[in-house]
Amino acid sequence: MQHLKTLIYTALFTALCCIATMLIQIPLAATNGYIHLGDAFVILSGIILGRKYGGFAAGVGSAFADLFTGYAYFAPVTFVIKFLVAFASAVIFKTMTSKNVNKIFSVILCGVSATILVTGLYFVYCYLTVGAAALLSVPGNIVQGLSGLIISAILFPILEAIPDVRALKARLN
Repeated sequence: MQHLKTLIYTALFTALCCIATMLIQIPLAATNGYIHLGDAFVILSGIILGRKYGGFAAGVGSAFADLFTGYAYFAPVTFVIKFLVAFASAVIFKTMTSKNVNKIFSVILCGVSATILVTGLYFVYCYLTVGAAALLSVPGNIVQGLSGLIISAILFPILEAIPDVRALKARLN
């Protein structure tokens, strides 16, 4: 039964990552990318589902959003980057909370690392594909990362108040 719940929550967070990414998109002309709210669920996927399941949900959900919205060429890179962001969020959250650091502060640290990872990794990808114009993607990626940080910090206490989510997080982390 526990494995089934894990699979269900993984599917749920995969869908949440996809939908939140698709819901509001602000195009970035310089790189053909876009700003979105999906990073909040990428961060929360790692925190709640742990490294493996959270990384899978974040990577697949975000890549599906690229596929469904006409950005298929970004999907493989998106999968890798979002997997790494969720993985890093899981590691950071577990490390910080095991040292009795406040949970909300730990979520904020996850958001900061997500902002740095997303901005840096997409910059490298864009630099390799469009050259110096990649610098134009940095402000948009920072805004996207900060919105993910704020939204995940707001949603985390709400999600953690749900007994099944709290139990799942404890079991998978």
